[in-house]
Amino acid sequence: MGILVVGSVALDSVATPFGQVERALGGSAVYFSLAARHYRTVRLVGVVGDDFPEEYVRLLRESAVDLRGLQSVPGQTFHWAGRYDHDLNVAHTLDTRLNVFAGFHPVLPDSYRASEFVFLANIDPTLQLDVLRQVERPLLTVVDTMNFWIAGKRDALTEVIRQTDVVLMNEAELRQYAGTDRLLAGARHVLSLGPRALVVKKGENGAALFADGVYFVAPAYPLEEVRDPTGAGDSFAGGFVGYLARTGDVTDAALRRAVIHGSVAASFTVEDFSVRRLVRVTRDEVGRRFQDMRQFTWFEPD
Repeated sequence: MGILVVGSVALDSVATPFGQVERALGGSAVYFSLAARHYRTVRLVGVVGDDFPEEYVRLLRESAVDLRGLQSVPGQTFHWAGRYDHDLNVAHTLDTRLNVFAGFHPVLPDSYRASEFVFLANIDPTLQLDVLRQVERPLLTVVDTMNFWIAGKRDALTEVIRQTDVVLMNEAELRQYAGTDRLLAGARHVLSLGPRALVVKKGENGAALFADGVYFVAPAYPLEEVRDPTGAGDSFAGGFVGYLARTGDVTDAALRRAVIHGSVAASFTVEDFSVRRLVRVTRDEVGRRFQDMRQFTWFEPD
């Protein structure tokens, strides 16, 4: 079952206490695609400028990402610059240049419209609504967002939430959107709008799944070294949606397993800068870490 992702394709400049990169491959659609590719074919919709390196295009194609929906227009590619201190949960933005991304209007190739699984990355919610109008009866739609859209386009974002099946937010975003510090109350508010599930990303503390009568918590995969957390949330989404697309199963039990796959995908991303580790990871490695997570979270009752 094919996966459609609509989001940013970017050049990132990132510095952490463990190194730095300049104009490295990044963007929400890229991290998602490279995580989800291990499960099903990914169809990417985004935009780049004429400065976007051809080597990055080749990398994505060689990773079996379908790029027929990638627009290339005159101008500069979206660029984000940021740094992390020793608290890698907090990104400090140094510069954001939307460039050609500011005028992005997603147009789905005809072959993309029947995608069964749709991931709307954290772009303008009016564009997310536009994508929802272009797709034909997907089996599952998943949306991500960010604090900027919660503050600036709340009404449009609320309409997106009403029209999608699964919502992804981090803890701060949920509190901001729901207007409460209580996680459970915030989750209930989001679910009352219509989605069947909410996944709250908690960084190094894992993730929590909320649905009707369902509460499930997964830890983050334990790592000896974390070098760059950029893209971890989008990679989580790639593992989450990718697993569901591979199985075609969207039951509550499958959503629980998908959260584990999301945590596994994110664990690879943070081990190196940009997408370096995601590009190297194999399906066998994904499988081994999934089995590790089963052991980490299993216990015998009395």
